[in-house]
Amino acid sequence: MDEPLIPPHGGYQGLRAYQMAVVVHDATVEFCRRYVDPKSRTVDQMIQAARSGKQNIAEGSVASGTSKKIELKLVGIARASQEELLVDYKDFLRQRGFDLWPKDHEKAVFIRKLCYKENMSYMTYRTYIEDKGPENAANTMVCVVNQTNFLLDKLLRQLEKAFLDDGGFTERMHRLRQANRNHPP
Repeated sequence: MDEPLIPPHGGYQGLRAYQMAVVVHDATVEFCRRYVDPKSRTVDQMIQAARSGKQNIAEGSVASGTSKKIELKLVGIARASQEELLVDYKDFLRQRGFDLWPKDHEKAVFIRKLCYKENMSYMTYRTYIEDKGPENAANTMVCVVNQTNFLLDKLLRQLEKAFLDDGGFTERMHRLRQANRNHPP
């Protein structure tokens, strides 16, 4: 399930967000396979939201070389996809009468610390998705998606600042064209 990581243009923040999004995608595929009725449209929606999060970070990284505006837009789409997925996990818990762990719940604190493990991947969380039952699995995913959202929010702030300060290739070319029109050589 683990795939090679591509370092997004957003540096460390981009890489960590992408790493977490890969975990979210891999874990969501396994979660749906185990706990969600395969005939339910929810399976496709959850997997597509998880995939969209991961893919849009990667696409934004590629676009960063030519347009900061497009990179920002794609990372924003990734963030929205993760939020959609978060709601699906919370719905799963609510509809089955399971408790949602509060942020300071000892299990939530434990799960949140796992992201700091060296070589963190789906395997880091596998036991909590596959062996601890649907309530623990869904709560684990709420924690992981929340962490991914936190990283994406930091990345978005970083990219917004870079866009406002410098723009990208496309934006710089636009400024040069405008300057050339206003003051021909």
